[in-house]
Amino acid sequence: MKRHSTQHKNSVFCLLFDNPDKLRNLYNALTGSSYSEDTPVSIATLKDALVKKIRNDIAFTIGGKTIILAEHQSTVNPNMPVRLLLYIAAIYEKLLPRKNLYGKRMVKIPRPEFYLFYNGRDAFPDKTTLRLSPSFEKVKGTAKSFLELEVKAYNINAGHNKELLRKNRDLGEYARFVEVVRKKQAGRKNKEEAFRLAILECIEHNILREFLEEHREEVMSCLDISWEEYVEIRTKDAVEEALERGLEKGLEKGRAALKEAEEKNRQKTLESARRLKALGLSPAQIAESLDLPLRAIKKL
Repeated sequence: MKRHSTQHKNSVFCLLFDNPDKLRNLYNALTGSSYSEDTPVSIATLKDALVKKIRNDIAFTIGGKTIILAEHQSTVNPNMPVRLLLYIAAIYEKLLPRKNLYGKRMVKIPRPEFYLFYNGRDAFPDKTTLRLSPSFEKVKGTAKSFLELEVKAYNINAGHNKELLRKNRDLGEYARFVEVVRKKQAGRKNKEEAFRLAILECIEHNILREFLEEHREEVMSCLDISWEEYVEIRTKDAVEEALERGLEKGLEKGRAALKEAEEKNRQKTLESARRLKALGLSPAQIAESLDLPLRAIKKL
C-alpha cells in the first residue's frame, strides 16, 4: 500500500469554499455581519506558499477592507498562528506595491482576521483562541511580546458549535459529510470504494447534494488517507493474515502489530495532551477531555 501524507478532508473543504458567495455567507455566519450579495469578495488564496506544493486553505477579501484567512485542520496543531503569520505576510506582499511602502504617505492595508475549523478525532474545545505569543522564546526581563496574532478556532465535529453549523449550511453539511465518510471507511480495506459509497449516501440524503453532483470526480480525486490510518490498516492486515493461515509465526506477527498499534495510540493520546496544554487548557480540562489520569497530565 502506498504511503500518504495528507488527508482528503482538507482538499474537499477547500474545493467546497472556492466560491465568493459561499465565502461571504461563511463570514456572515462567523461574525454576525450581514454583507449582501453586492459586497465584493476577492479570493486571495496562496499557491506554493512556504514550500513547493503547499498552500493555505482559504484567503479572501471582503468589501476591500478586511482580509480573512481560514484554515481547516484534522489534527491539533499549536503552530497554526506561526503558519498564518507567514501566509498573511506573503499575501500582503502580493497585494501591496512595494515601492509605495517607501513613500511619505501611509499605505492602508486590509485588516486581517484569522479562523480555524477543526474536525479531527482528538479532543478539542468548542471554541478557543490560539495566539502567536506562546511560540516566542522567553526572554528574562521582557514583559510582553511586541507582536501578536490571534486565531479564532472552532470545533465543527458533530455535536459542537451547533448554532454556527446551523447558520452556515455549507459548513454544517460538510461536517455531516465527514461523519458519513468516517462511518463508511471504518473497518473497510478499500478506502476508495468506501469514499464513493459515502458520496452516494450524502447525495441520497441531500448532504452537499448539489456540490457533490457537480464536482463528484473532483471530490473523488481528493481521496487520501493519513499515515495513522495507513498504520491502522497495515496492523489489521497483519492480524487477519495470521488468523487465516493459523500459523504461530503469523499470530505472533499479529500480536506484535497490535502491541505496536496500542503503543502508537498511547503516544498519540499523550501528544494530543501536549498540544492541548500548548493551547492553554488546564490539566483538569485535558484529563477530562482525553479520559486520562490527572497525574499523567501533570507529568507532561
